[in-house]
Amino acid sequence: MDKKPVVVVGSINMDLVARTPSIPVAGQTLIGTGFDTTPGGKGANQAVAVARLGYPVHMVGMVGEDVFGQALLDNLNRAGVGTAAVGRVSGPSGVAPILVADNGENSIVVVPGANGKVDVAYIEAQAEMIRSAGMVLCQLELTFETVSHVLNLCAEAGVPVMLDPAPAAPLPEAIWSQATWFTPNETEATYYLGETLSTENGAKRLIGKGLQGVVLKRGGKGAYVAVADGQTDWVHAFKVETVDTVGAGDCFNGAFAVALLEGADPWTAARFASAAAAISVTRRGAQASMPTRQEVDAFLVSHV
Repeated sequence: MDKKPVVVVGSINMDLVARTPSIPVAGQTLIGTGFDTTPGGKGANQAVAVARLGYPVHMVGMVGEDVFGQALLDNLNRAGVGTAAVGRVSGPSGVAPILVADNGENSIVVVPGANGKVDVAYIEAQAEMIRSAGMVLCQLELTFETVSHVLNLCAEAGVPVMLDPAPAAPLPEAIWSQATWFTPNETEATYYLGETLSTENGAKRLIGKGLQGVVLKRGGKGAYVAVADGQTDWVHAFKVETVDTVGAGDCFNGAFAVALLEGADPWTAARFASAAAAISVTRRGAQASMPTRQEVDAFLVSHV
């Protein structure tokens, strides 16, 4: 039986990555130790993560007619991402200046560019593809009007949605019952809870808003997975030597979606996703760091 594809609706950026000894504070100038341009964007990162794991995936988004646009499109195609729903528009592509410190921490500014032109009308033009998905992955780097329309469309069609609330922004009440999975990191969870994060209570409060499942991504502490029937448990992170954390959360989301669609329970799926993310942080770059299925399977065998 053919697999229903993952459809990712989200941003496609060129990351402008500067490596520094530490993240500078306001007014501070540091001498960088390196610079790269590398394809990124939370949406595109998640799509590449899925494709590298050998699962069918389509990207819905836009790139500009600038020097970065064709490079971003070519990179998605090389990774095996379906790009029929990636439009080209006049003006610049999205870019993300990123600072990566020697300890792996990062600071990111996202400039939307062409991503800001992914509007409701464009989503409607891709409605058939979205309705055909086994799961739709969304983030908050597109306009919220666009994301909200995607969730409405999926709710009507019965398509599960994984919402990665990054960057954190206010959400209307309807979203909580439309998103199947909600996957905030520690900072984002604190934003939505309005208090310092207490993992177990935080997950319970988020589930209480109407969500079917929550994954609280806590970096080196692991991921806390909770579902609406009351089941909860930690999935501990794997210990690896961290080089670059950019894209690790996106890698987790893509791998988590793949494992769920292949029939894994949420905790097994989260362990698979944690393994993929662990491999990704040992490499530089966002999309460049995404592991293959063979790499993840081998990693799990060696980390029983």
